[in-house]
Amino acid sequence: MRSTPRTTSSFFTLLPFGQYFLNTVIVTAFTVIGQLVICSMAAYGFARLNFIGRNTIFILYLATMMIPFQITLIPLFLIVHNLGWVNSFAGLIVPGISSVFGIFLLRQAFLGIPNDYQDAARIDGASEWRIFAQIFLPLTGPALATLAVFAFMGTWTDLLWPLLIARDQGMRTLELGLAYFSVRPNAYIQPNWPLLMAAAVVVMLPVLVVYFFAQRYFITGIALSGVKG
Repeated sequence: MRSTPRTTSSFFTLLPFGQYFLNTVIVTAFTVIGQLVICSMAAYGFARLNFIGRNTIFILYLATMMIPFQITLIPLFLIVHNLGWVNSFAGLIVPGISSVFGIFLLRQAFLGIPNDYQDAARIDGASEWRIFAQIFLPLTGPALATLAVFAFMGTWTDLLWPLLIARDQGMRTLELGLAYFSVRPNAYIQPNWPLLMAAAVVVMLPVLVVYFFAQRYFITGIALSGVKG
């Protein structure tokens, strides 16, 4: 078996790394923002708004967490395909902007806030939207940061869904590009392990940076929340 030939090439020159990085940043940023907005609004409705069948709907929605993603993968792909979103940012972003786990996490955080805050705001004439945006969201900073970290890690390291949607090289993400880079040309040539490990470190580094800064935000958010345990 022949060894890997020495080369001066790198992962950054062998593949359009800049395009992969930009695609991953765009997909991850919009997915995280979408989850924070949609999950927080849905969680507030389930936690603080009274409507018929609220608890039943939430239980049924929560039960979908027991369904593996592989089961819903084909129907979801067919929906995206019929909408014409294959090989587009919409197909990469829209299916991930809502999360059952995110709604459950934020709902529990909203339920932990005393009712006195909401009652006092309503007495002062605040609208429901203002109560949500100016009272509940600032008080649930740690939960929002936690959801942002989970959404970031899940989207940044996702491989399966981009593998189905991103058909052209210009739409690939970092994980998908790394997967193609690690494929051996034939059975007699080993992967270029130094370049592969360097690429893996570059892909993993943003996750570590985000976690480091989010960890500091957890402490600040708990200290400023005003909710006593």
